[in-house]
Amino acid sequence: MADETEGHDRPLISVVMPVRNGMPWIEEQLHALSTQRGIANWEAVIADNGSTDGTRDCVERWSARDPRVRLVDASARPGAGAARNAGVRAARCSMVAFCDADDVAQPGWLEALQKGLADSDLVAGVFDMGSLNGRQESHPIPPATQQLGFLPFALGANLAVRRHAFEAVGGFRERITEEHLDLLIGEDVDLCWRMQLAGFRFTSTAEAIVAKRGRSSGRETLRTGWAYGRCGPALFRHYRAKGMKRNLRGAAKSWAWLIAKSPHLLSPSRRSDWLRVFGVRTGRLAGSLTHRVFFP
Repeated sequence: MADETEGHDRPLISVVMPVRNGMPWIEEQLHALSTQRGIANWEAVIADNGSTDGTRDCVERWSARDPRVRLVDASARPGAGAARNAGVRAARCSMVAFCDADDVAQPGWLEALQKGLADSDLVAGVFDMGSLNGRQESHPIPPATQQLGFLPFALGANLAVRRHAFEAVGGFRERITEEHLDLLIGEDVDLCWRMQLAGFRFTSTAEAIVAKRGRSSGRETLRTGWAYGRCGPALFRHYRAKGMKRNLRGAAKSWAWLIAKSPHLLSPSRRSDWLRVFGVRTGRLAGSLTHRVFFP
C-alpha cells in the first residue's frame, strides 16, 4: 500500500483510466487531464485492457511528452473492474481517482476530488450529460442514486478513493461468481456499497465534473441501458438482506413515461433518452428472471 503522505518527489494523487480500444476519444481525455487547473502534482495510469486499435501508441506518445502519463498492461483479465485494479496496483499514490477514456474531465475536476478526500474515503463527482452530445448545457447531475433503493454510490467514470479503504474491501470485483454477484456491469456500485458497509465515509462534490459521452448509435444506447438494468436484480439479490429496497412506484412511473413518450422514437434528438430508459426497464425484467427475484 502507498504511504499516506506523499513526498515532494512523488505525485499527490493517481488517476486510473481503464481502456480498451479508446481511439479517438482517449486523446481528448488525456488533453483534459494534462490541463487540469489547481493541481499539478498528479499521475495518470492508463490501464490497457487489450486494445487492438491505436490506443497504446497514442498513450506512449503522450507519455514521451508528459512523464506523468504512464501505460500499464492490464490485459490479463478482461473487464473494467480488472483493469482498474491493475491500474491501482501500478499507481504510486494514497489517493486514487477513476475516469473513463471516452469522457472529458472538466477543469478543476481532480482538485475537487482531492479536496473531497480530505475528510472522506470515497468521493462521487457529477456528470455533464449535454456538452459532448449536442445538447444545450444543463446543470451537472449526480449518479442516479435513487434508482437502486439503497446506499449512495459513485460511477467508475467519476470516482475517487482513499487507497487503504479501497484495498481493505478488496478493490473492484473481477470474477463475480454465482454465490456473490453475476454482473455485466455495476462493479462500481458494488464497490461503493461494500466500502460504506465496511464503515468508510462517502461524500459527493458538485465541483468534480466530467462531461459524459453518449453512445454513438441507438443500438449501443439500448444495449448499454439493458446491461445497466440487468445488474439491478443481481445487486438486489445480494444486498436485500442488508437493506436494499424495491422502488415499485418508480418502475411504474418509468413504464408510464415510456408509453406516453413513445413518439420520441420518431425524433432523432429525443430517441436516445427513450431507448436508454426502455433498455434499463427491459434489462430489469430480464435480470429478475435470471436471478429469480422481482426487481422491476
